Amino acid sequence: MPAAPEIRIARDGTDWAHETAALVHAVSEEAIASNGRFLLALSGGSTPKTLYQTLASPEWKDRFDWSRIFFLFGDERCVPPDHPQSNFAMAQSALFRPLAIPPDHVYRMKGELPDPQAATQDYEETLRQLTQCGPSEMPRLDVILLGLGDDGHTASLFPGTTALQERTRAVTVGTAPTGVPSRLTLTLGVLNRATVVLFLVSGSGKAPIVRAILEPRSEAGQTFPASLVAPTDGRLIWMLDRSAAAQLTTRH
Repeated sequence: MPAAPEIRIARDGTDWAHETAALVHAVSEEAIASNGRFLLALSGGSTPKTLYQTLASPEWKDRFDWSRIFFLFGDERCVPPDHPQSNFAMAQSALFRPLAIPPDHVYRMKGELPDPQAATQDYEETLRQLTQCGPSEMPRLDVILLGLGDDGHTASLFPGTTALQERTRAVTVGTAPTGVPSRLTLTLGVLNRATVVLFLVSGSGKAPIVRAILEPRSEAGQTFPASLVAPTDGRLIWMLDRSAAAQLTTRH
């Protein structure tokens, strides 16, 4: 039975960023103590970028044991790694380069490959080797960071797309209705196997979709891809700022 989501609400701006950094730090320490390493899957977008810049700031950068942290990605656009729309490029500038993260601690999705299916297979093999996961299981990551789109999509799992139906693969091809259409994305099977799934949501523009997912008024709320994220043996945490949480009616 999936656990109920933990909803955390911080003041907008630096308070949100620092509370989120503290949460990631605490989970990283637990994973390193238990497993000797911390596997963190990153998300793209402006809200995660704020977190990455905070992690690389003087206040936080020396608190983490970066030598034992390995970075993966929840999704990627099918573009070269130096493209302005690349999630890797954003993480490289906001996080990896400022912290001097060694390249062998970063496992990126190869969005530049001409065949997206080949790119998903390549990343699936990477995930399975890294986690020593057999073909009948889903890889287990310590933390997967997720954003939230206005349409309820998360990672590159968009409403009404075949990527949502994938049940056997860990990585699949996603199709976006706007922007770069072809994407690579982790599947729901991997998201729901994670030790911690952490939604990062900020800004008043997200308030309607946050309420639709966290306080659904009907079964229609279950049609959003983000509503299908429910770890079977892990924690689901929504890290909201006050603006994103403004339309919630239940006290959290």
